Amino acid sequence: MQHVFKMEQEEYTKEEIDWSYIEFVDNQDVLDLIEKKPGGVIALLDEAWSRIKLIFSLIKTKTTLFRNTLRCSVLPSAPLFKDFSHLYTRKQQLQSLLETLSATEPHYIHCVKPNNLLKPGIFENNDVLQQLRCGGVMEAIRISCAGYPTRKNFDEFVQRFSIMEPKVLKSCPDEMTACKRLLDKANLKDYQIGKTKVFLRAGQMAELDACRAEVLGRSAIVIQKKARTYICEKQYKLLRFSAIELQRAIKGQLARRRYECMRREAASLII
Repeated sequence: MQHVFKMEQEEYTKEEIDWSYIEFVDNQDVLDLIEKKPGGVIALLDEAWSRIKLIFSLIKTKTTLFRNTLRCSVLPSAPLFKDFSHLYTRKQQLQSLLETLSATEPHYIHCVKPNNLLKPGIFENNDVLQQLRCGGVMEAIRISCAGYPTRKNFDEFVQRFSIMEPKVLKSCPDEMTACKRLLDKANLKDYQIGKTKVFLRAGQMAELDACRAEVLGRSAIVIQKKARTYICEKQYKLLRFSAIELQRAIKGQLARRRYECMRREAASLII
């Protein structure tokens, strides 16, 4: 847990934000029990291994001496001595590996076993949760959530949430000011603005996303309204044009009939 908290502390210090100490369950006692010298488990194992190495070194010396004696007596080497020699070689390889690991800084990846059957497509929730707890993952998440678990670079933050105030970049001198203005518009409190990032408390990103979704919803309504207005206006114009053309055709037909009646009436008067 100290490693997790140290990373959090370094991040906060680097960004020059205000933060307070976070209470967490310290497992340093367990680490000391395993790693601390000279009474740690690993140190005791190293000491035991050194003694075993010394014993096998004596055995090898005696074995070599006895083998040479047997060879001088024209006797074949016994299988027992070969087994001891092979075991000593393996121990030497193990010692070499331990020395190599001690001289480096290995990084370990915590793997989670999804099920005890070792089959794909099976996820046993309780076992996985227990592994995460034993591995300190749950406690690391708790420590992260107690501080500022969400961090966004200024440009990324503005790009995502500038929709809440489209003219924010034009009206603000820099991205830091733009981020603060967007956060104030969402009525968020207890956030922190660092040198390059915005630090948010647990749940605040969800609030911002809710505000963003609300703006997007309103924008979608406006777009739908404009689209429907355009479609209705286009249909209205088409119907109006059709009605005018129909009226024109009917009026023309009526006018032609009236003219024909007037022509016939004038002809009858002449006759």
